[in-house]
Amino acid sequence: MSDYNFQEIEAKWQDLWEKQKPFACDVLSDKKKMFLLVEFPYPSAQGLHVGHPRSYTALDVIARKRRMENYEVMYGMGWDAFGLSAEVYAVRTGIHPRITTRENINNFRRQMKSIGFSFDWDREIDTTDPHYYKWTQWMFLQMVKQGLAYKGPTQINYCPNCKTTLANEEVINGGCERCHGPVEKRIKEQWMLKITQYADRLAQELDTVNYISPVVDQQRNWIGRSEGAEITFTLKENNASITVFTTRPDTIFGASYMVLAPEHSLVDTLRPKISNWDAVEAYRLAAKQKTDIDRSDVTKEKTGVPLEGISVINPATNAPIPVWISDYVMMGYGSGAIMAVPGHDDRDWAFAKKFHLPILDVISGGNVQESAYTGDGVLVNSGFLNGLNVTDAKARMIEWLQKHDMGSAKINYKLRDWIFSRQRYWGEPIPMVLCQACGWVPLPDDQLPLVLPELEDYRPTDDGSAPLAKLTDWVKTTCPCCQGPAERETDTMPQWAGSCWYFMRYLDPKNDQAFCDPKILEKWLPVDWYNGGMEHTTLHLLYSRFWYKALADAGIVPGIEPYGRRTSHGMILGTDNEKMSKSRGNVVNPDSVVEAYGADVFRTYEMFMGDFDKTAPWSDGTINGVARFLRKVWALLEKIDSSAPPSIEQEKALHRAIHDVGERIERMKFNTAVSALMECINAFAQADSLPPSLLGDFCKLLSPFAPHMAEEIWQQLGNQGLVCQQSWPTYDSALLVDDSVTIGVQVNGKLRATITISKGASNLEAEAAALAEEGVKRALEGKTPRKVIVVPDRIVNIVVG
Repeated sequence: MSDYNFQEIEAKWQDLWEKQKPFACDVLSDKKKMFLLVEFPYPSAQGLHVGHPRSYTALDVIARKRRMENYEVMYGMGWDAFGLSAEVYAVRTGIHPRITTRENINNFRRQMKSIGFSFDWDREIDTTDPHYYKWTQWMFLQMVKQGLAYKGPTQINYCPNCKTTLANEEVINGGCERCHGPVEKRIKEQWMLKITQYADRLAQELDTVNYISPVVDQQRNWIGRSEGAEITFTLKENNASITVFTTRPDTIFGASYMVLAPEHSLVDTLRPKISNWDAVEAYRLAAKQKTDIDRSDVTKEKTGVPLEGISVINPATNAPIPVWISDYVMMGYGSGAIMAVPGHDDRDWAFAKKFHLPILDVISGGNVQESAYTGDGVLVNSGFLNGLNVTDAKARMIEWLQKHDMGSAKINYKLRDWIFSRQRYWGEPIPMVLCQACGWVPLPDDQLPLVLPELEDYRPTDDGSAPLAKLTDWVKTTCPCCQGPAERETDTMPQWAGSCWYFMRYLDPKNDQAFCDPKILEKWLPVDWYNGGMEHTTLHLLYSRFWYKALADAGIVPGIEPYGRRTSHGMILGTDNEKMSKSRGNVVNPDSVVEAYGADVFRTYEMFMGDFDKTAPWSDGTINGVARFLRKVWALLEKIDSSAPPSIEQEKALHRAIHDVGERIERMKFNTAVSALMECINAFAQADSLPPSLLGDFCKLLSPFAPHMAEEIWQQLGNQGLVCQQSWPTYDSALLVDDSVTIGVQVNGKLRATITISKGASNLEAEAAALAEEGVKRALEGKTPRKVIVVPDRIVNIVVG
């Protein structure tokens, strides 16, 4: 940037902010509070990528504007530093995760400070700090006391190559996302949290918060609340019962077969009666290799195997129907068994067509031999339900089932209890011990934190047990209850644990007696505005809301929801319009951008590159345009004349910018807010001189986007104090009214010119101005107009015969 040494100037102001701490938050202040939150990052060895600062800069713009509006602003930063990625990196490099985590955090902090974010760095947190995870452990123990935590067998995804449990999202097409090896389904004892106990509240209380609709939809879909009925079918062979859950009990007369999940325990029980056991066993083995995400993919072709020799009785028709296993039915939802009604369910229809199973029509309105009919209609071929509409038929069928002890009304959820334990080293130790006499016993509060012990060999084990199990001296302990011999839990917590409550620790990070002073919680919660990626709006956000509600029910935190408002940002793509990745060679490092252009250009470009909630490709051309804009701002110092009065055009340009920038920031239309700044500067640049007061007010508008340049210009203008501590400017509504208007001129309906005239000009004035335009004269070719139609302040239409 010509005549502007951004490296020197940005370092100058960053040093001053470090010393003067203008962004420090006083939690005891009497000012109106504003709690702003961004997702704290996992500090990887790669450092920040340009996607991180998009969210941080957006909320930084809000934070800086709010401080200038006399709010007390909480804007903190920390590190979500436990997790499998650090452990895998440590295993690969031989460097302990404690060392790499510390180095990565130092690098991330350096990068963030170089960009000029207004975080209150005195409130920095780190989930791997025992002073922090002491309270993560303490909160887990509160859930133990509430009966929300338990240990039991559950099915997991396991990668035998990486020797670790994987989340569904970490399994791609049946393979591990890291090593691409096959993933197995295993049954393993795990600590679980009863998030399902909060399913209704997690869905219903979304109505009490201000979340963007895609976030609400994702949350509700993940919870998957369904109203229906549980129905008991009887095995023809031995009168044993099978319970199914269905949202459509009205269609039971159309149930022509039953499908069990391959892992359903009844399959093993029925083995002696199944004549094609080899085929059944082979199918079950293949299903174990698939993830729940793969199995629930509605676009994939249906597969299955019949249980030959097995049938069940349809309770409505008293007729036998065949039983199959198929991987599109899963144990985690309902009972792991469905009554299949192919005439009125798309998945069942596809399955029935493939395997030539009966398709019965029980709701009028479609041709079920061609496709499943899922619309409304009246019941047909359904005995006592005939002639009823769907709603009435559901109620009538449930009433009939209850009367005959064959079923009842039921609410079901897709949501499953949260698998909370991990068989890995780099995580929070679970503060529980197993006593032969007392069972599982929590550690008392005075033994917290249970510090993660040093372990040289932290590699995962061949048998799937946790690495901490190798520390036999650490494992052997004393039961806090009976003082007898006991063993510590060797599993650790998932990375989600520390991120469930991190925002609360910003409020009181040095407190050793509590995770936060209750009075501070009461004043500052809920978070006013939380921005993060859409990829975290189900698991992280759902887990955090559950965690908060459990603490609220224990009387530990106020209210019912942790976040008042939730917004999300779009991903930044590479210049090739593809997701940034090392393999594509399209990753943009923010360090190189700051080094080449400066932090202010980088920040302003990230806000200008496109709609904030949409994906946007990185563009070298656009960032150069932002650099030119800021050079034009800097050049205005040469036009400053303290004796020059402001022109009406300059004042209008400034007040229009004050209005537009402020309003667009609030709507997160940051790109058009930057456009409004550009328009104002273009107006200023046209004049020969500029009063310092106008440029000073412009600096206040610029400060949230380009804070270093704004401070430097503010100081060069001779102003006292920091521009970031000034009041946000206000606009004069009278100066927003334009005295002129630009309108189009058409000749026989085709636009030939535009004219600028006084607002409210007479029809004669508009006509005269239109006829004087060269483009109109050429279109008329000397002809006399037959008619001139003027719509005041809108358009002039000239009709030529």
